[in-house]
Amino acid sequence: MNHKLAAPTPPLGWNSWDCYGAAVTEAEICGNAEYMAEHLKDFGWSYITVDIQWYEPGAVSSLYRPFVPLIMDEYSRLMPAENRFPSTAGGQGFKPLADYVHSLGLKFGIHIMRGIPRQAAHAATPVLGTSATAREIAHTNSICPWNTDMYGVDASKEGAQEYYNSLFELYAQWGVDLVKVDDIAASRLYDTHQPEIALISQAIENCGRPMVLSLSPGPAPVEYAQHFIEHANMWRITDDFWDRWELLLDMFSRCRSWQGVPQAGSWPDCDMLPLGHIGVRSVDGGGDDRWTRFTRDEQLTMMSLWSIFRSPLIFGGELRDNDDWTLSLLTNREVLRMQRESHGAREALCRDELIVWTAAHDDGTRYAAVFNTSNSPLPVDLSLEEISLGGVAAGTELWSQTSAELTGGVLQTTVPPHGVRLYSFS
Repeated sequence: MNHKLAAPTPPLGWNSWDCYGAAVTEAEICGNAEYMAEHLKDFGWSYITVDIQWYEPGAVSSLYRPFVPLIMDEYSRLMPAENRFPSTAGGQGFKPLADYVHSLGLKFGIHIMRGIPRQAAHAATPVLGTSATAREIAHTNSICPWNTDMYGVDASKEGAQEYYNSLFELYAQWGVDLVKVDDIAASRLYDTHQPEIALISQAIENCGRPMVLSLSPGPAPVEYAQHFIEHANMWRITDDFWDRWELLLDMFSRCRSWQGVPQAGSWPDCDMLPLGHIGVRSVDGGGDDRWTRFTRDEQLTMMSLWSIFRSPLIFGGELRDNDDWTLSLLTNREVLRMQRESHGAREALCRDELIVWTAAHDDGTRYAAVFNTSNSPLPVDLSLEEISLGGVAAGTELWSQTSAELTGGVLQTTVPPHGVRLYSFS
């Protein structure tokens, strides 16, 4: 089974982290899924993902409780906490919840940590499909610096592949469509965990169910691009991204270093969109329960850069609280078409506070995103020749639906502070 077929275009979805941290409940998952089915599915949005620590009964926020007992089956596999996910009772796992999400015409994702539960290693519990125990395959000095749940798995040990096979066999039985694996693409203590990425990639092949493999956190090293392309569908090019201008400004250079890499099945990932109502039970990112701190122009900049670069679009806010403005960011058909179908995205110009990205579509449409990274309005007189778009006759700014001002091959506009003008040219 070719894992590239799991994500022929960059995935669009929702993830629980930005609003609920480690503490999301089944009711909140269902409510966001119902909103997506009603308001976003028609625009291509499809993934509903339960983020970290669904196996931790006492999780209350994005702050992890260290060294607490986790829910686990007899084969060293973490299981959902029934007090937070009532439909998982009786050992059913996430199958009833996945079935419900599928009944809405959507896809179901889960987050896992790289490795094997420390409590399994300490108790030497069995691993399905092998005589090895959790203790024998655990790599006890391969730990996550910010979460105490797991030890790494030593890929050289007998039983290591069987452990990951047993996980993904379980997830296939549940009906999982996307797995986000954390503490693996980049590490504060170690290099990229390439051996475990390979084990996981093989386990997905073995389980027989197509699943999108998403690797976190970043920044994933660009020199390992080939390894990521070979084994995963999306990988984070940044550490956790939050609603702060300096993080958004930083993303321009990250996208520049990954330009040319996005391709069918392989998507460098700019991380979740911290839009709308976030921080409900998440205290990450220097804030608490809040509306996004990005200005409207910054929100347009983020949506435009992610889309022209063809990052996955994973919404982080509580969807049910969206206002008309936030919903409009997610339902612009022309922008979504660019994100889904364009090619050749590149930084065509970077001059002082002016940054221009361009891309093309097979039908002859050309795109240009004109960004202003300064704190003041920026008058622009841009020769389209200079960004290799000579000869276009007419254009439309995709967010405002206004006509481009073109005079003799020169584009004229004023871009607001931290803002963008996103054009399609025919």
